Amino acid sequence: MARMAAFVVLLIPILITAGGIKLMRDSLFGIQFTPFPFIWLQFIVGLLMFGAGLAFFAGFLLRRDRRKGRVQDRFK
Repeated sequence: MARMAAFVVLLIPILITAGGIKLMRDSLFGIQFTPFPFIWLQFIVGLLMFGAGLAFFAGFLLRRDRRKGRVQDRFK
């Protein structure tokens, strides 16, 4: 059950990251969605979503590895 909860916790940021990549890609190809009045705003929101999802995933892995003692001394 704990592995399933960890999977769900990691699934949400992965989906946010994928959505951010899609928004950035669509803005580069000129496809604009209705909630965004400007294409550059759509790209910025996509970049923020990508960064937030990636940061959450990296922090999750760093915290897990710190608990198991698998990190270098400079990350402890």
